[in-house]
Amino acid sequence: MLNNLQWLRRCGHKLDPQLRRHIFNLHRPPRGLPCVLHRQAVEIKKSTLWLPVIVQMKTEEYGTTRQNGQWESWVRRMEGRLKRHLPLVDGFAGYLPVEAIARLANSDGVVRIHSDYQVSALLDVASPSVLADRVWAEGFCGRGVAVAIVDTGIYPHQDLVHQTQRLVGFADLLNNRRKPYDDYGHGTHCAGDVGGDGYLSGGKYRGPANEVSLVGVKVLNKYGMGMASTIIAGVQWCLENKEKYGIRIISMSLGGAALGSYRHDPICQAVGKAWDAGIVVCVAAGNDGPNTGTISSPGISPQVITVGAMNDMRTVSRADDRIASFSSCGPTIDGLHKPDLVSPGVGVISLRSPGSYLDKMLRANRVDAAYISMSGTSMATPLVAGLAALILEKNPGFTPEQVKTTLTDTAQKRGLGVDVEGKGYVDGLAAIGQVPFPVAGPTGVEEDSADGAGEVALT
Repeated sequence: MLNNLQWLRRCGHKLDPQLRRHIFNLHRPPRGLPCVLHRQAVEIKKSTLWLPVIVQMKTEEYGTTRQNGQWESWVRRMEGRLKRHLPLVDGFAGYLPVEAIARLANSDGVVRIHSDYQVSALLDVASPSVLADRVWAEGFCGRGVAVAIVDTGIYPHQDLVHQTQRLVGFADLLNNRRKPYDDYGHGTHCAGDVGGDGYLSGGKYRGPANEVSLVGVKVLNKYGMGMASTIIAGVQWCLENKEKYGIRIISMSLGGAALGSYRHDPICQAVGKAWDAGIVVCVAAGNDGPNTGTISSPGISPQVITVGAMNDMRTVSRADDRIASFSSCGPTIDGLHKPDLVSPGVGVISLRSPGSYLDKMLRANRVDAAYISMSGTSMATPLVAGLAALILEKNPGFTPEQVKTTLTDTAQKRGLGVDVEGKGYVDGLAAIGQVPFPVAGPTGVEEDSADGAGEVALT
């Protein structure tokens, strides 16, 4: 066994901890097997088991191989299967036998090999609890801003399409279906948390940005599960279609175990590039609280807005609100303070996707005919994405960093600690009040008002 693992000791730094541990365990012979059969058993396992991996390469090497298709033919020769190219992280995803992984790890053109790990899906009171209703009175409802829901899809609910067709785009990266759908029901709920207009409830169940445009990007299956490579492809799709649909915000109510530093995590790298391209990214902190160190990936990224959950106690008043027991807490695996802020995430009533998995499993949670109640940081995240849309409606020139700073600087501290509540409980009224209107500069180009001229004092 030791001789077979020489390459792992030599090149192990190129593999993430989970993949390294998994390959090491593959070299362990089954218990109770006679010693004379150990080597044969290990070789059988190595040759018959394909591991799902993401391979990142040096930029110049990846550009060449992507053009001429060398990697496709190489993967086939190694009896593996290529899933998809991931140019956003300079790599590809596929299923490879251990011997192929060993050869890749020994290649100078390969930077890192990751497990293609599994990722899962993590408003009548909720919107007023973040004071969005008082922002609506000032005329801000998310007009002109598009939010991409990277999740399980979006069902074309009447609250999204009846009064105005606001479901403007849809991409299915799993089944390649063209018409919007949601067979799990999670993404539809999140879409309503951002921007349902309450049509079927007489305006009762509305998201904070109830005139926003929505784009559904299906990356999780009918059981709410998906692979890291598909999530990366979803973020990549958003970047490629940013101008077509006007995508300014990505809401990701999903996450997986943080296997290492955000610097090496491929999903964190992908959302970081979206952030650098001018897209605000809101991510769920995770539902593994109240233990510390439970922030999931990509919520461990220092760039994105990582959202924890509050319990609004089903009252409009914020005075009795408290942290949700399940909300994941920091610090991150890198020792960073997270989440960035918290938002209502318990018993949030939003859109129902009829016949979906959650609709069947949570029958008791149905509200009226068209809505359903759910809890999680998954619900807290799109509420913050909706507030981000209000900020960008008021000042389209704001950068992601300005949006994040506005939300965190105006959040209400509750004395829970930075690794529980971050900067505090999000306050939509205070946030929008701090955003200046853009003003025309000397060249006629809109610029931010440096002295706050044009601000509206909200009451």
